[in-house]
Amino acid sequence: MDNISPASVQGLKDLVSYQQGSVVSREIIRKSTGTVTLFAFDEGQGLSEHTAPFDALVYIADGVAEVTVSGQAHRLKEGEMMIMPANQPHALRAPQRFKMLLVMIKI
Repeated sequence: MDNISPASVQGLKDLVSYQQGSVVSREIIRKSTGTVTLFAFDEGQGLSEHTAPFDALVYIADGVAEVTVSGQAHRLKEGEMMIMPANQPHALRAPQRFKMLLVMIKI
């Protein structure tokens, strides 16, 4: 939680900046029970297909993302979310710049 004061109001989109040709991440919360991480993806960037042992909630805070789960592509825009199920292959791609909040709860 570097430099984020508990019980303070923050603008979610302002907590991470876009960087040309990069994926930038900032961990907001890290506990033994899970994490909350904010990402900024520049256009054309992404995360290759992988799996995770826990469900993960993806919330698009800015822009448009392509989220593929078990081979099925979904286009999510600002204000939309989806749950990526545990142990299912998933990948993310930025057809344009986007910011997302990733919430993973380990249960």
